[in-house]
Amino acid sequence: MDLALKNFHWRCKNTWIKSAKNTLWCVFGCSIGDFGTILFFQLTKIPFPILGIMTLAIINGLITSILLETFILLKQNFSLKDAIKTAFGMSFISMLSMEIAMNLTDYLLTGGAILTWWVIPIMLLVGFLTPWPYNYWRLKKFNESCH
Repeated sequence: MDLALKNFHWRCKNTWIKSAKNTLWCVFGCSIGDFGTILFFQLTKIPFPILGIMTLAIINGLITSILLETFILLKQNFSLKDAIKTAFGMSFISMLSMEIAMNLTDYLLTGGAILTWWVIPIMLLVGFLTPWPYNYWRLKKFNESCH
């Protein structure tokens, strides 16, 4: 059995705190593209299928999150290639699960592709809680994070 796996546990306060910070950056990055896309269609009233809007929102959320994380890593003196590789590779599962959870929450609560004052905090909370344990596990097992 792998030593890291054998010694793994869910009780490390410092890892929970660090993984929460990483997850918050991810939520922030994903939200920019996701909410921006939904808001664009909501304000312009361009007729487009809800599933199409939500798919575009997920794609744009992934793009803005990768861009934000790449920028953060560049500020930490990563090369551009390493920053992009790290931002994409280490948090893509986290970002994808976050995006799906946020958009599914929006769909279940509003019918989809509708931003209201009361749904945004719920979407953000669900978007945070969904990948947080994965980010903890990844950080604890591999000592890998994006920030």
